[in-house]
Amino acid sequence: MRDLAVLVLHLLTTLARLAGPGGARSVVAESVLLKQQLLILNRSRKRAPNLRLADRIVAGVCVLLVRPSRLVRSAIVLKPATLFRLHRALKTRKYHLLFSHAVRKKPGPRGPSQDVMAAVVDMKQRNPTWGCPRIAQQIALAFGVPLNKDVVRRILAARCRPAPDSAGPSWITVLGHAKDSLWSLDLFRCESAVLRTHWVLVVMDQCTRRIVGFGVQCGVVNGVGLCRMFNRATRGHIPPTYVSSDHDPLYRFHQ
Repeated sequence: MRDLAVLVLHLLTTLARLAGPGGARSVVAESVLLKQQLLILNRSRKRAPNLRLADRIVAGVCVLLVRPSRLVRSAIVLKPATLFRLHRALKTRKYHLLFSHAVRKKPGPRGPSQDVMAAVVDMKQRNPTWGCPRIAQQIALAFGVPLNKDVVRRILAARCRPAPDSAGPSWITVLGHAKDSLWSLDLFRCESAVLRTHWVLVVMDQCTRRIVGFGVQCGVVNGVGLCRMFNRATRGHIPPTYVSSDHDPLYRFHQ
């Protein structure tokens, strides 16, 4: 009878310590939460196990008892694909907020007419050496229509194609002559786990398809930063004779 009374007293003392504001209940709740997650992982299923009602109740009670500072360190059962989908959704949402217009703007001015565009293309074909500013000036003198040189450039890029037998070597011929000493550059953007923007410069050898190196910079990239990324990516390599890149103005920065 005395042993039973001592056992009941110890049980009441333990329950009082767990119900109190001390750290014992947090340790017990964290241990129960981890064991419950191990039981969920050990279930024999070919796919991710569904949480039962008892699992949700145990997890909810343990979350209420665990300290907030320790809750972050408690392992939560998540598949890597779930994390990747969450990161992709957050990245899409970030780009939508950065590059989309919240308020729909009024439509801009109408572009040039079909006759003006046909005249621009015909003038370029008759005078191949003329540039966009001179064509825009001649169109304004001939038709009395003010035209910007950038509009002429967009019209020619969309409608004027060079002839198949145009003078000059083809792009494949240029690659063949410079294949032993030609590097290609490409700059793309990626997001970290905390959605911080990083720019990555890839340098590849065109002949062997070998990756020469990578250059990474966090934040906005300017001319100085791009040169620093290129030097970091090509450190320890003999520089090539030719470098191929796109028409980004950053590549024209004076190094």
